[in-house]
Amino acid sequence: MRLTIFSLFLLLFCINSVEASFLEDFFKGVQLPQQSREDSDTTIAGLKEALSIGTNNAVLSVSKVDGYFKNEAIKILLPKNIQNIANILSKIGYQKEVDEFILSMNRAAEKAAPKAKDIFITAIKDMTIEDAIKILHGGDTAATDYFKSKTFDKLYEAFKPIISKSMNDVGTTRAYKNMTEKYISAVPFSGLESFDLDHYVTTKALDGLFYMIALEEKKIRTDPAARVTELLRKVFGRE
Repeated sequence: MRLTIFSLFLLLFCINSVEASFLEDFFKGVQLPQQSREDSDTTIAGLKEALSIGTNNAVLSVSKVDGYFKNEAIKILLPKNIQNIANILSKIGYQKEVDEFILSMNRAAEKAAPKAKDIFITAIKDMTIEDAIKILHGGDTAATDYFKSKTFDKLYEAFKPIISKSMNDVGTTRAYKNMTEKYISAVPFSGLESFDLDHYVTTKALDGLFYMIALEEKKIRTDPAARVTELLRKVFGRE
């Protein structure tokens, strides 16, 4: 009798184990409903389209003549450690050299800006559905912040040699040299420190570019008129 009860108990245990295993395997094979997959595809497509439009508009904006120079929000100004030099030179008749230096930094940034396009395209293609969902429900610049975290270093590496060459082409380096020479002759033994001009202009150029991308993102999120395609209206209209 005891043996029979034990045998029945063992049989039930085995059946339950098999059933549990079957259910586990069954649920592993369950796929998301078709509607959910379609919504996910639509979401990521909408985010990618928004980034494509935003980055393209931003690049076009800053790469045109005066794209940086005439935009007070992103205009590349003198670094703090050179501003004092500029102030002194301006007072002793060298304002022209100061103005040429500022203009040439911005011209270099405008010339380099189009090179960002390919890096942006690659980053957009690499976006995952998880990234897209976080961005969609994030703040007004969530996409820009994500984008910056993924591309800034690559952009810097690509931009810096271009900025350096561009500054030589448009005369930034020469303008800086002329300005500092004027300062040294006017203020002997000034102890002027060395300055990495390439790094400064590259960083400021990228900061300005991402600033413009953020503006584009905010417009798409908050202004229905900026959602220029049906896909953008569908995705951002239901946030």
